[in-house]
Amino acid sequence: MIHVVKPGETLSSISADYRVSLNSLHAANPGIGHLHVGQRIRIPGLPEPSTIPYTIQVSVNKRRLSLFHNGRLMRIFPIAVGKMLTRTPPGEFVIVNRQINPGGPYGVMWLTLSKHGYGIHGTNDPGSIGKAVSHGCIRMYNRDVLQLAEIVPNGTQVIIKP
Repeated sequence: MIHVVKPGETLSSISADYRVSLNSLHAANPGIGHLHVGQRIRIPGLPEPSTIPYTIQVSVNKRRLSLFHNGRLMRIFPIAVGKMLTRTPPGEFVIVNRQINPGGPYGVMWLTLSKHGYGIHGTNDPGSIGKAVSHGCIRMYNRDVLQLAEIVPNGTQVIIKP
């Protein structure tokens, strides 16, 4: 997968966002030095989003997650979002990994986003769905996040809009 460097990013922050080691980033990008905005770097271990037929769009204001297959809407899921609009980060991310039964308040599934500390996950508080109550993650009903996780592979693009 190719990542385009954004303002303020460092190799360390990119490493943390994608959950890959600095050594693997250096190995995938020989001669990489000082980063600059717009620079393209290879992220090892993830397919290019263009090879994946699924896309996820999240509307923070409408509190819904839309799943698309080859550009066609497949399903809309209700979600919970961050307490304030800025708490669920807008932007384009990808799913970098997943964990079944992560424990705590995260329900039955955690899908890690390429933004350190953020993910799409289930919940142990189904009454929170439809509200702005999380610390920035996207909460789903457990049955919905399991269905989503069965469909979309790691590398799936996630677009979060206000």
